Amino acid sequence: MRWKFGVSSFSAIALVVASFSTTAFSERLRDAALSDCNSEAFAQTLSRQVGDRLDARAIWFSATTLRWPGVSGEGAFRLYFSNAASVVATVGKTVEGAEGDIPLKVRSTALPAPLNERFRHVDAGATLDVPNVSRSQLAALHRAQLVLVREDGNRRVIAATTLQSPGALDDLYAEAASLTALGATAQRKQTAFQVWAPTAQRVSLCVFDSPTSAASATLPMKFQASNGAWSAKLRGQFEGKYYLYLVDVWVNGVGIVRNRVTDPYSVSLSADSKRSAIIDLNDAKYAPHGWKNAAAPQRVKHPTDMTIYELHVRDFSINDATVSAANRGKYLAFTEQQSNGMRHLQALSRAGMTDIHLLPVFDLATVPEQGCVSPTIQGGASSEAQQAAVIATKDRDCYNWGYDPLHFNAPEGSFASDAMNAAQRIIELRRMVQSLNAIGLRVGMDVVYNHMSSSGQNEKSVLDRVVPGYYHRLNADGKVEMSTCCDNTATEHMMMEKLMSDSVLLWAKHYKMDSFRFDLMGHQPRAAMERLQQRLKTELGRDIQFIGEGWNFGEVENGKRFKQASQLSLNGSGIGTFTDRGRDAARGGGYGDNAEALVRNQGFLNGMHYDPNALAGTSQSREDLVRTADMIRVGLAGSIRDYSMKNYRDQIVTLETIDYNGAPAGYVTQPGEVVNYVENHDNETLFDLNAYKLPLNTTSEDRARVQILGAALTAFSQGVAYFHAGIDVLRSKSMDRNSYDSGDWFNRLDWTYQDNYFATGLPRKDDNGSNWAMIEPRLNTSTIKPSAKDIAWSRDAFRDLLRIRSSTSLFRLRSAAEIKQRLTFLNTGSQQVPTVVAARLDGANYPGANFKALVYVINVDKVPQQIVVSDLKGAALTLHPVLASNEASDQRIRTEALFEPSAGVFKVPARSVSVFVGR
Repeated sequence: MRWKFGVSSFSAIALVVASFSTTAFSERLRDAALSDCNSEAFAQTLSRQVGDRLDARAIWFSATTLRWPGVSGEGAFRLYFSNAASVVATVGKTVEGAEGDIPLKVRSTALPAPLNERFRHVDAGATLDVPNVSRSQLAALHRAQLVLVREDGNRRVIAATTLQSPGALDDLYAEAASLTALGATAQRKQTAFQVWAPTAQRVSLCVFDSPTSAASATLPMKFQASNGAWSAKLRGQFEGKYYLYLVDVWVNGVGIVRNRVTDPYSVSLSADSKRSAIIDLNDAKYAPHGWKNAAAPQRVKHPTDMTIYELHVRDFSINDATVSAANRGKYLAFTEQQSNGMRHLQALSRAGMTDIHLLPVFDLATVPEQGCVSPTIQGGASSEAQQAAVIATKDRDCYNWGYDPLHFNAPEGSFASDAMNAAQRIIELRRMVQSLNAIGLRVGMDVVYNHMSSSGQNEKSVLDRVVPGYYHRLNADGKVEMSTCCDNTATEHMMMEKLMSDSVLLWAKHYKMDSFRFDLMGHQPRAAMERLQQRLKTELGRDIQFIGEGWNFGEVENGKRFKQASQLSLNGSGIGTFTDRGRDAARGGGYGDNAEALVRNQGFLNGMHYDPNALAGTSQSREDLVRTADMIRVGLAGSIRDYSMKNYRDQIVTLETIDYNGAPAGYVTQPGEVVNYVENHDNETLFDLNAYKLPLNTTSEDRARVQILGAALTAFSQGVAYFHAGIDVLRSKSMDRNSYDSGDWFNRLDWTYQDNYFATGLPRKDDNGSNWAMIEPRLNTSTIKPSAKDIAWSRDAFRDLLRIRSSTSLFRLRSAAEIKQRLTFLNTGSQQVPTVVAARLDGANYPGANFKALVYVINVDKVPQQIVVSDLKGAALTLHPVLASNEASDQRIRTEALFEPSAGVFKVPARSVSVFVGR
């Protein structure tokens, strides 16, 4: 029967709503529920869709308004529905199989400003209103298959599409933003469950006594019409047990599907994320001794105080023989305080490192938590054998970086001693944090809310199998956008933003995370980030620092959908973004360089013009070098927009007027909004990049010096200092530009300081094969690989840099005004010594400065240099105590670097970092 909407529209909708709970179809679903709990299948099709899958080209703007882009307003428009997925809309024929239809009205008035703003990316087309239907009845429609049809005068189909629903769901269920107990809430006498699934026809709960037992109970959940959530309560003690949901929902192109799915709000799971665990994170049994009252080190009073070491949990200890075998690669490795790795972190902390940033530790999709394999690796310096072995087992091995979220709120099980025991990962992650705090290090984590590992009807698609089409950002045809690499999420949608917000709060509150690095943060709205920032401050009573990748690309590029949390859009927010300005100037070229360009495009650190390699020759001029030196100064000045300096053409310019690939080089308003780095987990390590760019005859000693020059640029730049773990020990990945899934072999760290793992085989062919012709001869060049002496020297020189940075607040100025007042660049303009960057910092009456003045001189040249600073004639400057010490790593500076006050001359050794202070 087809219900024709006119005067009977209200009763027709009511009958459709009733059918969800009273028809024989639904009765059959209820009878099957317990057996479905124990099914091996993650989904069953209960009622196969009759017609073909349609694109979702129409977009709901609100509960009652939608648009069909590219379609004129001519003809008649109807919205057909079926709770059994039986609508067939064939062009040239009348619609068949619908249970009812609603005639739509072409809108003649302008849309409200908020809708225009939210959907500004949607092209023009027929804008339609749903007339004379109540909100509750509209909500019921979203639990059915919906097909929008444009018809001729005889009700024949001209065109048909289905619809993108987030705009309507956000409007209809606005109260859901205030839900406070999503997931499982365990109490002594009962456990409550709540899942947001407004488009589901039915949701049932499956309960299991253990990770592997058959279901012990199942019960239907109750729909809450006001907020779109389904809820259930179990009397008795269920903490420590496990659960799943059965979500019966329409899936475009499939039909009515019963999805057997874990909870998006899971706080822990059984091995390989098969079942969600019922756990109360407030329960003392999940807390290590002393956890409740433990506080993080109070070393960071302002974002610019952060000096960060980026570290992967498995990398840290998998190769450390001083860690007990059972704990290698695990959270608990960090609790073995006498291991080589922990001694290394202790030394960094004493020198001035403030934060460890962990690569993702939330639940990952593609690392087997049980039965992962470790391939046998062997081969020569430039053999293909090593990478072939890694590739052969990459889907079964124990490794990847972890940028493939499965459950945002649960710790990853592969790092736990027993992945099957949901409690262990919680306890052990907390013990890891506690142990790092005990040696003076705060803990932050890398979070990935911009994409999921999969979407649609895939086994490891959680969000999209609970509310199909809602959590992911869709293109004009309704397909999931993939610009971030994977299945993009849409934090501009209310409940995806809420999931991100609730998740970050959970990590900060229950795991005492002190800061967060947001992966591809530019794909998220600035407004959402600011709301989250304020929420944490309000609810936790402490500042949580946010930094992230503010890259501007993809379907959100240049604010197409919303004002992004991207480099140029975050001024005044206090949220930091990684800067590519100083990074590229220091390293040379860009992240996308390949083959000969990787060698030819030298940077400030590795020889541009002053020490050309064989391919560079005379391609880079002195003007290229001095222009690049100005970009280095941009980074040293914290990329402050309105900071003024003399450029290489003797013009006084502000940093925002200096061009960087069509964007302003200076792009932030405050130093806490910029993160400085020369190396992180992405792309080649600095050592490996220099293996391309430095002339092949560069000695291993000089390669170590160049490494420390790069670290110094980060340490001395205003803003947040960010270092990749191993930069201090010349870390190499055997020139792998993307070691995401390259296994332990290409990601090893050696805390005995004997090897940096350069020349341990050609890196993976899929990411590096086009560069093998450049890589192979370098892996076979014996002078590139460092000795143990080189590694130890670099380690100690890096710690000296940390000591210098932490010795004075002048490297950590808190405002743009202070930078403009206290930082002055020396040796600038057209007559500068182009291989030297130098600056004076005024410490007079500045809290924590410890020196009245400070001058740093960084000489990247392979020969000694001197600069004359007439304004400093007569100044009383001596070497910084760290560098003047007999214990200093670079004794050349102690014996050769000097300041001649009578002439205002600084003389410094080749490839050196000198710091002079006045008291």
